[in-house]
Amino acid sequence: MASPRLTGSFPVLYGESTALQVGAVYRCVKLLSESVAGLPLRCMKRRGDIYVDTSEHMWYLLNVQPDPNYSAFEFWRQAVTDILLRGNAYIVPVYNPVSMDLDRLVLCGRGTVAHDTTSDTYTVTDDANDLHGVYGEAEIIHLKGLTLRDPKQGVSVLTYAAQTVSTASAGERETENRFTYGGNVRGLVSNGAGVRGYGEYQDEQLSATAVDLDARFSRGEKIVSLPGQVDFKQLSLSSTDMQFLESRKFAVLDVCRFFGVPPSFVYEDTSTNYKSAEQASVAFLTHTLNPLLRAIEIELLRKLVSPARASRYRFEFDRRGLYTTDLGSKVKYQAATIAAGIYTVNDWRQLENHAPVEGGDIVLVSANLRPITEASKPTPVPTLAPAEQDEPENEKEDSDENE
Repeated sequence: MASPRLTGSFPVLYGESTALQVGAVYRCVKLLSESVAGLPLRCMKRRGDIYVDTSEHMWYLLNVQPDPNYSAFEFWRQAVTDILLRGNAYIVPVYNPVSMDLDRLVLCGRGTVAHDTTSDTYTVTDDANDLHGVYGEAEIIHLKGLTLRDPKQGVSVLTYAAQTVSTASAGERETENRFTYGGNVRGLVSNGAGVRGYGEYQDEQLSATAVDLDARFSRGEKIVSLPGQVDFKQLSLSSTDMQFLESRKFAVLDVCRFFGVPPSFVYEDTSTNYKSAEQASVAFLTHTLNPLLRAIEIELLRKLVSPARASRYRFEFDRRGLYTTDLGSKVKYQAATIAAGIYTVNDWRQLENHAPVEGGDIVLVSANLRPITEASKPTPVPTLAPAEQDEPENEKEDSDENE
């Protein structure tokens, strides 16, 4: 991997393709980018006390096709990938010159945007998208990676994890060298014990024999023949070699720390159970994915809605898709929300793509609760209706005699 190069006061790391050859890096980038891209993104406007979806055109841009070159899934996946590997993703809103409505969202390619942090201007020269010009800070959607030194410019994860990723990449290459064809044989080639002294001819022959043996073992041959006076002694693996694969696990853990992904999510061989897996999922959603989603939501609101109208609009990823669980837990959650009056039966039927039922729009609540002010009062005993009360004994006797 290429070493970091300083541009101004920010280290810039090139060689994303090399970094993605490391399995842990590839999995972390794929997991984060596709987790964001798989969520529906809603643009909502406040109506009364609640927010409802805006126009179908905005929904189409955010969830189907922001740009003719991308589907919405590919668009947001590439945007998050740029944030992680390059530190910055630039999206230019293009408006219709006649109606001034939002026409498309253009995700700028690598190296097509020059950001002047002093004047807060962006110079775009994107030939692939036919986009050229100088844009102000309010005219371009700038999604940034971690910004510790300057909030105006993002820094990629690879910049901070350069040493860890480089070590992991070196481990991948060394593993390939050691275990090609099941592990190449290593050893020493020498003259037989009965030969005394070496001449120039013998030394050249030994070198040629060593080269020939190395080539034959590298091709995967297991049994080879040796010249008459040549002796081969195989070198056994040292304790360092035997622990090499074990040491590679530490590189995987370091990569996961930089990306904020639990090791079990990159298929690391760790002992997990149902409870630990559930806790890892909650930690991933809370500490890693949710801040990334909020950063995108706020930046879209800042750049697509004027400050005077921002309080009436909201961009929001539908996070319900993240909380996928087993069917038993899902049914319990649905029943709890209906009993608490949060959802109606038809609300859940709509989410499950079922037709509404009669009476399903009635808000239901559990009848087992009572106001706290009445907690000390005794529970009233129900009284029987007059027809259900016991008759006097004398009246019963009279009726029996008459019968």
